[in-house]
Amino acid sequence: MAGVTSSIGVFLSANKKKRMAVFAELYEFNEELLLNLKFTRAPVAEIAKKYKFMPDILGGKQLLEGEDGDIIRDYAKNLGKSDAISQIDYLNDRKSVLSKRREESAETYKKYSSLYIKIFFLLGVLLAVLLA
Repeated sequence: MAGVTSSIGVFLSANKKKRMAVFAELYEFNEELLLNLKFTRAPVAEIAKKYKFMPDILGGKQLLEGEDGDIIRDYAKNLGKSDAISQIDYLNDRKSVLSKRREESAETYKKYSSLYIKIFFLLGVLLAVLLA
């Protein structure tokens, strides 16, 4: 019984895990894109192929809801819209926003994922005791 309810806790924390993974990847992509613009100038789509979420983000797929989704959508919309120097300035500006979201989402995931799992595990134990 506790295993089933623990699985529910894992399921409920999946959205927070996805948010953490998306912002971590977006931050890494931003860093690689900055290096690319300064040195190699490979196409953005080619750089995005190495990442799990970036092809979807660049394709316009909405991975996150609300303000997070708006930040990602604006980021993708502004890539490649100006010259290299302006793009470097834009990516440097976005770097702080993405860093903040990455750290915040990691903290939220750590905090709530273990909380959800513990609560639902205890709920399973309680149900098992009540049914016994």
